[in-house]
Parts: sequence; structure tokens; C-alpha cells
Amino acid sequence: MSGHREAAREWLAQDPDPETRAELHALLNAGDDAALAERFGARLEFGTAGLRGELGAGPNRMNRVTVMRAAAGLAARLTAEDPPVGRGVVIGYDARHNSERFAYDTAAVMSGAGIPAYLLPRTLPTPVLAYAVRHLGTAAGVMVTASHNPPRDNGYKVYWHDGAQIVPPVDAEISAAIDAVGRVDRLPLGGDHQVLGEEIVEAYLHALSHLPLGDARDVRIAYTPLHGVGRDTFLAAFDWAGFPAPRVVPQQAEPDPDFPTVAFPNPEEPGAMDLALALAAGAAVDLVIANDPDADRCAVAVPAGDGWRMLTGDEVGGLLAEQVLRHTKGDDRLAVTTVVSSSLLGEIAREYRVRFAESLTGFKWIMKAGAPGDRLVYGYEEALGYSVGGDDGVIVRDKDGVGAALTIAALAAGARRDGRTLQDILDDQARRHGLHATDQLSVRVADLSLISDAMARLRAAPPTALGGRTVERLDDLAGGAGGLPPTDALRFTLSASGSGGSARVVVRPSGTEPKLKCYLQVVLPVPPDSDLATVRARAATDLEALRTDLSTALDLG
Repeated sequence: MSGHREAAREWLAQDPDPETRAELHALLNAGDDAALAERFGARLEFGTAGLRGELGAGPNRMNRVTVMRAAAGLAARLTAEDPPVGRGVVIGYDARHNSERFAYDTAAVMSGAGIPAYLLPRTLPTPVLAYAVRHLGTAAGVMVTASHNPPRDNGYKVYWHDGAQIVPPVDAEISAAIDAVGRVDRLPLGGDHQVLGEEIVEAYLHALSHLPLGDARDVRIAYTPLHGVGRDTFLAAFDWAGFPAPRVVPQQAEPDPDFPTVAFPNPEEPGAMDLALALAAGAAVDLVIANDPDADRCAVAVPAGDGWRMLTGDEVGGLLAEQVLRHTKGDDRLAVTTVVSSSLLGEIAREYRVRFAESLTGFKWIMKAGAPGDRLVYGYEEALGYSVGGDDGVIVRDKDGVGAALTIAALAAGARRDGRTLQDILDDQARRHGLHATDQLSVRVADLSLISDAMARLRAAPPTALGGRTVERLDDLAGGAGGLPPTDALRFTLSASGSGGSARVVVRPSGTEPKLKCYLQVVLPVPPDSDLATVRARAATDLEALRTDLSTALDLG
């Protein structure tokens, strides 16, 4: 452990943050070798998702030293371009602990390296930053956010000049450049960065006006930003588009990095939507919409009987596809989803004569899918991430929870004008394409080795049946499949059952959280004049059987 203590002393000598210096002094004085080992026994690895981890001192935590090293590595990669990149870097940040400080540290490092640095004017949603990269024509973008992670986390996302998140080999090149960075107290720092004005936000809002929103606007919405930074941009977007002002959950309206009303600030987590649904129950609203804290995701709830029902990410994905693909034109249009999302999008794309492609999980891959000449107008992943566009293509080359909210509101308003609901549109899709029912089994662990062990067991001794269906094929995506890059995932294709139709299970570790995620799909035919409620009940039974058998196969307790 003496090595960890020495590493901590070396860290102290260069750390500009009095808070993390005090943390290390306390650990050294207490002789807490276990805590030092947690911080110095490993480091946060820079990858396609950038950096994400718990705040604290040391290389295995998010802090000012870690961020300045990442910024210096990015600067080195940019200056190594031939010819050297001179278009600068635009930097955004959310309202998490230390986000603003990390953003300004990044600007100082960039400026010191001779790279123009542009800071967004205030805490803003991630899609504004992603939009700004292309709008300003910068070489790269940085967003300081941990999205929907727990309060003690923060993160560092890097976008390339195309406005999309980085993919290999750029991530490895930046990582290697980070490794070569010396002490951060010896980095040249500049102070001539530029803080952008509100015109960058207005440019984003203006771009959203090109979405296929139609002319119906009569829809009443309850909204929560989940203590994040989405509220002001969300409300401005709805005002610009001519929608009635949504009602905002007052307890969650203001940015708060501690997220005091939720266990996890993720609309998918149990309890996160309770306050929004309670507001809807006491108000005359047609729709409930939530953004996650950095507003790149969008969750939707609809009336159901005497209460409300949260739509799955795949259901919202199908609805948004209906709006975008119906109201855009051109044989070169492309719609993309991921290998873990519902296969329904492929059916809808064929119906509207739109090109279709599948990608690996993550918007960095969605944005790279398709062939030369394709015009991406819509992309989504089941984890509440959507990129929507019009005839000029997608507005943001990443998840955009604000643009998705506008588009789902427009669809709901049009349905309401016709005396219909979003549920009616979902029912129509099921009748045309079969009922595509999806669910997820997600297991959070404290020890990441449990996840790698579970994946190893599934590869070594895969189940021969799941949910009463025979496993007909197992695709190990670690070797690549269907022209996709390799990834740590397993895809089980299952036989038909007594209910008919097809089924599929995909298992993969989360790329941003300590979770093993399993994606379940059952597709059941819907014969003419059949009772959809009965078909949905059969699908729910089939999904529950898959969950039960998969839980046993994973053996994670």
C-alpha cells in the first residue's frame, strides 16, 4: 500500500482543488489504505463514452486533475491533425457538482494549447452542445455531464466535428494522448476563451422548427426535468413551436445536483416519475413528459383507465417513427435503431419505403449507420434516446430529449384533433405489423466482476431454452455480426411458442452504469378482428416467462 500513499502524495503536489486535496490529506493522516487503493489502484478509462465516474480524488475518480488531463489529451489529438485543427472546441456543462468548474478547466487547457475555446452561456441540455458543434463548425465538443447517473457521479463526453460522439479509433488516440500528459500544474493555461451568448440557444430552437410537427397544437402536458437542466429550454421550445405551456412539476423544476426527490434521476427507474404522474392525476392533461437531468432522453406516459401508463422506450420509438417517416420525403431517407431495440422500426420503415439499418447500442453507432448517400431522418434506442429530423435530416446527431418531446406532442395533438390517442396509434401499428412487445431485465451490481462472470457462464454453457421456447440460434456479438463492430453482447433467437410469433433476447453489460442489461422481445401476430387486449396479455405472459428463466440463467442473486 506504500505505492498508493506515494501516488497520493504526488497527486497532492499537482492538484489545484482544495476539496480533493483535503480528502487526500484526511485519508493519508488516517492511514486508510483501502480508500487509497480504491482511488489509486485503478483509473477511469477514456473510451467512446468519454469519462464517467464518482467524484473524488485520484485517477479512479472524476476531479479537476482527471478532467485537465483529459482536456490536454484531447488538445494533443486535435493539434496532431494534418493540417492542424484551428476551428476550436465548444464546451457545455450541466448542473451537477463541479460541472461548471470542469468546463472552465477544459477551456483553460484548450486555450493554453492554442485551441480556441467556446463555452455555452450557462447550464444547458446536452443536445444544445451537440447541435452547437455543427452549427459553429468546431473541431470537437465537450459536454460535462453524467446524464442520469447518481448524484455523486460526473462525466466528460467528447463529440467530433460531425456533431456525433467519438468512435474508434479516435477514442484510443485520445486515450493514448492522455497517457502522455504530465503533471497538470505544468500545463500551459489560457484565459482568452469566449463565453457564447444566448444566440446559440436560439439557433437550436430555430432548428427545431424544421421538425415535422404539423399544425395541431391543442395538447395539455405535464412535465418534469427531474432536477436537471431541461426546463428552460423545453419550455422555450414549446413556446417557439406554438404549443400551450406545459405544467411543470414544482418539486423538480429547479436544477439540483443532489436530486432530492428521487433515488436515481432516471425516468426508467421505479419512483422517478411519481411526482409527475401525481401532478397529471390532479390536472386536466393529455400527456406526461420527462427529461433526464441533461435532457437528452425523453420519457412519456399516457392515460390508461383511471390512471397513467409509462410507455416503453420502444413504444415511444415506434410513435416517433410514425410522425417522422409519414411527414418526410425522399428515397434516400434512413431510419436506424440498435440491435437491442424493437424490430418494429424496420417494419414501419418498409411501410413508408424508408431505408433501414441496425447499429450497436449507443448513438455514436446510430449516427455512423447506413451507406453513403443515406439521409438519416430518424434514429432511436430503447433507453429513451431519440434523434428526430425533417427533410434536411436529423437536427442533432445525438439523443435529443427536447426535439423528441416536441415531436411526440405534435403526434398527440394531431391524434386528439382526430378524436384519437397515442394508444390508438400503437394499436394500429400492432394490427399492421404484429404486436412487438418488449421488456428489460436490468441487474445493478456492486462488484463489476459479477457481470463479467455472468457473461462468461452464458458463453460457456448457454441455455437451450428460455420462457418455454427453444434457443434456435446464439450470436456472440464479441466476434462481430452482420457487419457490425465487435461488442460484448449475446443475442438469443428463440422458436415460436403456442402463442405463435417470434422472440429474442439480447444480454450485454451497460456501458455507463454497473448493470447487466437484458432486452426481451416477443412478436405476436394480430389476426383481423382479434382482441388486442388478449394478445397483449399473452405477450406479457411470454415476457414474464423469459424474465424468470433468464434470471435463473444469470444467477446474480
